[in-house]
Amino acid sequence: MKIYPAIDILGGRCVRLHRGEKDQVTVYYEDPAEPAELWCQAGAEWVHVVDLDGAFEGVPANRDAIRQIASTGLKVELGGGIRTRDAVREAIEIGVSRVVIGTRACEGDGFVRDLVRDFGDRIAVGIDARNGKVAVNGWVNTTEIGALDLARRMSDLGIGTLIYTDIATDGTLTGPNFAAQEELLAAVPANVIASGGVARREDIESFAEIARRFANLDGVIVGKALYDEKVNLKDLLDLAEQG
Repeated sequence: MKIYPAIDILGGRCVRLHRGEKDQVTVYYEDPAEPAELWCQAGAEWVHVVDLDGAFEGVPANRDAIRQIASTGLKVELGGGIRTRDAVREAIEIGVSRVVIGTRACEGDGFVRDLVRDFGDRIAVGIDARNGKVAVNGWVNTTEIGALDLARRMSDLGIGTLIYTDIATDGTLTGPNFAAQEELLAAVPANVIASGGVARREDIESFAEIARRFANLDGVIVGKALYDEKVNLKDLLDLAEQG
């Protein structure tokens, strides 16, 4: 099981949002490459980056910051506003290892099928759920598409990695929605990266126990808990490796 420290970028700065709400923002670093260096030094292999400007506006932004993060040596998993094939290609060209498609995955299977054909396992799909329904456009709009239904569709199309975020817990430090994560893990063969609500070391211990029952739990994204120093990344990495 991997630990994915999170870097969310808004206006070129490293921030965290509360439940994805743009008006509830906390700025942690002016330069997003600074926490990337810290996570790299702690021993992280991957970093989960969200271009929030891209997510809200539908067009990728913050390329310079993302390029700097990739230059640290971390493998970058990037989401936010990537809604065309050109945007995927440009992300890979600046050093991104895995590109996360969110909103466009809800709009038609053909786009995702073509990306899998052209880019293989460098494509992942992010499923952001509010009360079991998929939210899009930076979580601004909630669809009538069921999260599990979308997960099954994407897995059938050949997507090997799904990032599942429970919006109600994201950025709240209230603890993950373990039941929802387990339900998704049981529903698909694809690897799943869990996101939302990690607040303490014990949450990662619980995910490690889940990983012993579900081999497709690839990892867990940790954001606000790291920035607020509720957890220590090196400790979580050691714990995940032991699990």
